[in-house]
Amino acid sequence: MKVCEKAKQYSGKDVLILAIETSCDETAASVVKNGRKVLSNVIFTQIALHTQYGGVVPEIASRKHIEKINQVIEAALREAGVTLADITAIAVTYGPGLVGALLVGVAEAKAISFAAGIPLVGVHHISGHISANYIEFEELKPPFVCLVASGGHSHLVVVRDYGKYEIIGRTRDDAAGEAFDKVARAIGLGYPGGPKIDKLSREGNPDAIPFPRAKVAQNEYDFSFSGLKSAVLNYLNGCRMKGEAFSQADVAASFQKAVIDVLVEHSLHAVAEFGYDKFAIAGGVAANSALREAFGRECGKRNVTFYCPSMGLCTDNAAMIGAAGYYEYCRGVRSGLDLNAVPNLKL
Repeated sequence: MKVCEKAKQYSGKDVLILAIETSCDETAASVVKNGRKVLSNVIFTQIALHTQYGGVVPEIASRKHIEKINQVIEAALREAGVTLADITAIAVTYGPGLVGALLVGVAEAKAISFAAGIPLVGVHHISGHISANYIEFEELKPPFVCLVASGGHSHLVVVRDYGKYEIIGRTRDDAAGEAFDKVARAIGLGYPGGPKIDKLSREGNPDAIPFPRAKVAQNEYDFSFSGLKSAVLNYLNGCRMKGEAFSQADVAASFQKAVIDVLVEHSLHAVAEFGYDKFAIAGGVAANSALREAFGRECGKRNVTFYCPSMGLCTDNAAMIGAAGYYEYCRGVRSGLDLNAVPNLKL
């Protein structure tokens, strides 16, 4: 029997986690019951604010978190129909992310923990993304392989147990989501790049331009997307220098297919090598429709069960932090009031 199941059995009470997420440009709070059931999930997004700058401005993000965090937490408690007196523990993202943004959430969580006498649990942001799958699929249990792909991360992870991870592959340069944003800006789509490339790609030919698929000699599971980004920029510059027109849709579709081919190939190679029959994806890039379709198709061919969270649980949210925090809490993890933001926190 798992530690969390024992804890509930002996106490006779549900474990309610109040979770806070402020690692980038979403101010989010959630109440999660027993790691799997979301009672509330409130998100204030700053996308419209940062779009005019072509990307997230850290200082602006931090200030907006300060303005909104109390309102978001109050809304999460109200929507869940609970008060702080009902909360078992507070989980908060303390890294990785933008240091100013992280500090807002960490300071808020510590203040509530101290004032209300509620245990505090620091949560790794990537662990949260992986744990989003536990919310969506109650039957999912470790071990399995998970691809975490977002604006800041491209990690291939073996999930050994709840909260226990082995990173077998990571990006050597640009993360997948970062490459999407840079290419979107280059072809004139603006920010945020991922959803716009996903949408435009449906109108293009993914085989129109033979962009490269990089392999890293030192580790077959590692990723590299800077060369692909440079290839796209060189193609665009070549067209402009020659006075030749290019199709935005074809460039977007060809670039997207190059990214997806690499993500799928490396991920399913890992699944086969480690001998698992379960594979999950997580992170903002996991919301890409073509990526989800490709993994679904290829996993089906290999009799591998494929798990992907709904769109709202792929992007940053506090429910995923609540799920991860639950398993950390049940393992006995407690953070002190000296908990600090760690922008480059390792998994």
